[in-house]
Parts: sequence; structure tokens; C-alpha cells
Amino acid sequence: MSKHAKILFTTDNKDLQSFIKTSSGEFATLYTDNEIHIMVKEVTEKKQKLDKVRMIAGSIARELTKRKIEQAEINGADLKTAFSKLNENKTIIAFVEGWYLGAYSFDKYKTKTTAQMTSLTFTDENDVKNLVGTAKTRAEAVQFSRDLTNEIPSTLNPETFPTILKDEFANTDVEVIVHDKATLEEMEMNGLLAVNRGSKYDPAFIELHYQGDASKPLITLVGKGVTFDTGGISLKNARDLSDMRMDMGGAAAVAGAVKLLAESNANVNVVGLIQTVENMPDRHSVLPGDIITYKTGQTVQVGNTDAEGRLILADGLIRAGELKADYVIDIATLTGAILFALGTKIGGVFGEEELMAEIKEIGDENGDFVWPMPLIEDYDKTLKSDYADFSNISNQGTAGSITAALFLRRFVPENCKWLHVDMAGVMDSKESGYYGNSATGYGARLLADYAVHASK
Repeated sequence: MSKHAKILFTTDNKDLQSFIKTSSGEFATLYTDNEIHIMVKEVTEKKQKLDKVRMIAGSIARELTKRKIEQAEINGADLKTAFSKLNENKTIIAFVEGWYLGAYSFDKYKTKTTAQMTSLTFTDENDVKNLVGTAKTRAEAVQFSRDLTNEIPSTLNPETFPTILKDEFANTDVEVIVHDKATLEEMEMNGLLAVNRGSKYDPAFIELHYQGDASKPLITLVGKGVTFDTGGISLKNARDLSDMRMDMGGAAAVAGAVKLLAESNANVNVVGLIQTVENMPDRHSVLPGDIITYKTGQTVQVGNTDAEGRLILADGLIRAGELKADYVIDIATLTGAILFALGTKIGGVFGEEELMAEIKEIGDENGDFVWPMPLIEDYDKTLKSDYADFSNISNQGTAGSITAALFLRRFVPENCKWLHVDMAGVMDSKESGYYGNSATGYGARLLADYAVHASK
């Protein structure tokens, strides 16, 4: 069999009789004596979206990689013509981005790894060289987020996470500052310290400072970094909990976003704030009914130790205020309620209507989709506690993602533009397009692109 393939576009359905049964169903293979032709079905004008480009590219890349095809060739002009409704440069970037993400696999612990990724070349390379470079940078940032989220908890935990990030950002323009347990006690990061009490590892608070342009508004990206979540004393049920290593997906998104901004030499002023803990049951664990006093003086009764993410994000939001942030965007695998509300294809975003509209437009283009969610003022009173200023869970048992956002809002710095992204439903996926059976890397593009937008 040939080790090379050509990607072609067709409007003739006669050429598409030998469809490969893939998740996309958008292309077929045609064999000749010397080559494999990948015939891509015409995409109707109303379905021409940049994420459609990514999905098609990802499906082809995965299929060819499985077939151990060494190289695939495409003409950029043909690609632009096939998606004539879309911006030409963005189409090229989307295809290359989808290609590299589609062939991604996390197989470091397998004795037999998958085939080397099929390389992609353009016949008109000189015309698209810079665009291809941009796309690779974007894909690598998402791949980094995926790697972090997929990593096993014995390898990535609160004590090793800082080292992993220090190694990743060595010799870059990103300054990594790590606050250890002793420093956290001095900084009164009591939510972080309380949640981590049952772990054998010490907690850490990691700051990723990137100043592409110090004159720009300061944007803080706050990511939940629970490297494993058992639920603590409020133990989760007996289902397979292996995906709870992914409860640091928000932290991975922040790390990936900072990587993308730095590698792109973006003219932004960004600080990533990652709170990393492990939520374990132990004789030292925080107990339901315990009360946490935050640095701001606010007191919180712990009604449920499995609502731990908001307890550590509160410290991140307080830190953003100390840094005098102009924007703060927090992102977290926060509530199962958002999964029931929006499913597995889209995250929920809370905040000011104008900001939500802006980030939704960005997500619609880059593939990290979000949907604006309401902050129902009447639900805020359901956080009432008889023993503290408020509780970490609502007493109504419904609208869990909304009440979690209302809890976080109580810690947002004054005079700061705030968005909260709940990504619990989109942290991992089944194989489809440029997604595999693993972590999605959701949020890295969303946060980075929004930071660029807010800095203009």
C-alpha cells in the first residue's frame, strides 16, 4: 500500500461510494496504483463553519494515522475554494489545527503505542507557511492542556504540578511563582488549605506571569486544579472515578492559554492563577459543618466537601483582587449540574451580559463553545447558613451551576470585569473529529483568544 495520500475536494458524489465509516462521514478513500486519494465531500454553504473544517481535518488525520500513512498532501487554494464562505486564512489555520489535534493520543503508559502521526504538507507551502506555524502553535497549546488533564494522579499531584509547569515554561517569557504550604498559611489562603487537609501532598498556589505588553489591562485567569477529587468526607458514589483525575481541567486550560499567548508573543498582560489540591477523605479532612474564614473576613460553612472547587477558587479570586486585576476569568470543572443543563458539547458562562456575548462569539469561532447562563438573584439567598456568612452549597437542591456561580461572585474583586466558565461537561469526549477518547483541552483557546480580544 502507498504511504502517501492526496486530499482532494469533490462535488461528484459518484466519487464517494466507498465511504470510510468514521464519526464524520465526510470523506472517502479512493485507491490508485501509486497513491491514496482522500475525497472530501462538498460542505454546503450553510454548514460552512470553522469548527467543521477542524472536525473534517481531525477525522482524516486520525484515519490516516491508524492506517500508518506517512504523509498527506493538500493544496491550500483548493481548501479555500471548498470553504469559500469562510475567511481564507482562518480556514487554513483551522484545518491544520484540527489535523494535529485529531491525530493526538495520550499513550505514554502503553507498551504498544499508536502509529506516528501522518504528516501534512501543502503543495503551495510558501503561501501558507506563516498560517501553518500559527495553527501548530495553537494545537500544541491545546495538546499541552490535554496532556496535563490526561495525566495520572500519581504523576501529576499538588506537589509535582508546580515542577511540571516550571519545566514547561523554562526559557520562555513566562515567570512561574509557586507559593508553598507555609506561604499559603501566611497569605491566609484558607479555602485551599482546608480542602487539601486530607491529602498526603502539600497544596500549592501557582502564578504564571506573562507580560507581552505591561501597558495593557491586567487579565487574571483563575483555574481550579484539583488533581484528584474523591469528594472528601462527602464521598462520591462507587462508579469508576478514574476521570476525577481530570478535575484540574480548569488549571490545564489556564496553563495552555498562557502557553499559547507566550508562544504567540501576544501583546497582553496576563497572570494565570492555579490553585492545586487533592480532595481526599482522611482523619485530617475538612468535615461537613466546618467553617472557613477567608482573608477577606467572609466565613463559609462547608455543607458538602464535594463542593470543594468553589472553596479554592475563592482564594484565587481574592488573589486576583490583590494583583489589582482589570479582568478576572475563572474556569473550572465545577458542577455536574452544567452537564445536565448543556450536555457534553458546550460549557456554561456566567457574568455580565456584554462580556458573555463577547466570549460566546469567540468560542463560536475557535471551537471552545460556551452558552450564556443567568445569575438569578433570588437564588442567592439559598446559600444562607445559620452558622456562617453563607454556605458552599444551596439549600434548594436545584440550579446547582447557578448557585455555584453566585457563590463565586461573592469573592469577585470590586471594579473588576468577571466571567465564570463551568466546563464540567466538556472536560473529556468520545472520539469524533479532532477529539479522541480522552481530555479535550477545552478552554486553552477560549481564554487565550479572549485575553487578546480584551487587550485591544
